[in-house]
Amino acid sequence: MFEGSDFPRSLDEETFNLWLENGRQSKIGYNYLLIVWDEYESEYRAVYVENRKEIGSYENYKESTGRESLVAAYDLYSESRIA
Repeated sequence: MFEGSDFPRSLDEETFNLWLENGRQSKIGYNYLLIVWDEYESEYRAVYVENRKEIGSYENYKESTGRESLVAAYDLYSESRIA
C-alpha cells in the first residue's frame, strides 16, 4: 500500500489489516483509522478516532507540530478510504 513517488515508502498489507482489526476490537468504540507518516521515526503509525470531526482536529494538530503528516483515513467497518 502507498506505493509510488507520492509516498515516502510502502506500507505492508498485513500491518494495515492488523491495524483495522485492532481498531474494530477496541473497547473505546473507534470508527476511523488514520494512517500517519512520522517524519522523525520514518515510519507509518496508526491513529484511531471516534468521529469524523476528530480527523479535522488531528490535521490541525499535526500541522502545528510538523513531525507527522496524515496520509489517509479509513472507515474501520466498511474499510473505505475517506481522506
